[in-house]
Amino acid sequence: MILTVTLNTALDLTYGVPALVPHSSHRVTDLSQRPGGKGLNVARVLTALGHDTVVTGFAGGATGTVLRDLLAALPGQHATLTDALVPVSGDTRRTLAVVDGTTGDTTQFNEPGPHVTADEWTAFLGTYAGLLDTADAVALCGSLPPGIHVGAYAELVRLARTAGVPVLLDTSGEPLRRGIAARPDLIKPNADELAQLTGSREPLRATRDARRRGAHGVVASLGPDGMLAVTPDGAWRASPPAAVKGNPTGAGDSAVAGLLSGLVESLSWPDRLRRAAALSTATVLAPTAGDFDRAAYEELLPRVAIEEHGPGAA
Repeated sequence: MILTVTLNTALDLTYGVPALVPHSSHRVTDLSQRPGGKGLNVARVLTALGHDTVVTGFAGGATGTVLRDLLAALPGQHATLTDALVPVSGDTRRTLAVVDGTTGDTTQFNEPGPHVTADEWTAFLGTYAGLLDTADAVALCGSLPPGIHVGAYAELVRLARTAGVPVLLDTSGEPLRRGIAARPDLIKPNADELAQLTGSREPLRATRDARRRGAHGVVASLGPDGMLAVTPDGAWRASPPAAVKGNPTGAGDSAVAGLLSGLVESLSWPDRLRRAAALSTATVLAPTAGDFDRAAYEELLPRVAIEEHGPGAA
């Protein structure tokens, strides 16, 4: 079983409009809603890849009820997705992605999330510790809701490491800075998050620096330029065959699912990266946030180029 943690779950709304024009009214031509937040996106992709997955974190209020109902209604054709979300008194946030039908560009609006109390955090820690007993790997994903201390991910990383469970951290800012000091097995920043952490925008230098700060391995998402991994076993770059246009929401989460599934399947690093890059690109091509285009994924997978940076690169 793979465990994903989403402390700031969301109800993801996607609006399609013919053209997004500032200071004007818009008629929405397409509308979808999905259970969201980074870890829930990861979980959906993992189950589609055939891995039983448990999701935990927080959900509350009317929006949280809708989210959990949608989660329960997801098809389970490939594997099981189990809801272990912890209830909170506040209302789960919403995110809104507006997709411009003319350009394909997406504009994103993210609410902050509910305030989590000390008692609710304690209840979550008990749930999390119990789930680690049966987890093969865990992903800690996304922003922190109000009320959660900034070192929360560092605390969760340490609990996973004590339990002997490989842990991937995918967050940003100060939670990432503190979390990386707890020595997660892997972090997956994007280019902006990596630059904020290290002060460098040169990908290989910044990725090496992030690893020196505590992470055993670092995989950086570089948008259309693919992915770069620096690990104890070496360094590699994965490049999709071509840049694509579409909705990038959830592309990084699909990459996390590719990396985690490759880990529990004991794939080589090049094969993990190839899967992650193909899934990320196939997610951009999907019409709804957090989904991936399976046909595109299967077509892209053998075409992702892997370049090794040499034995001394790590």
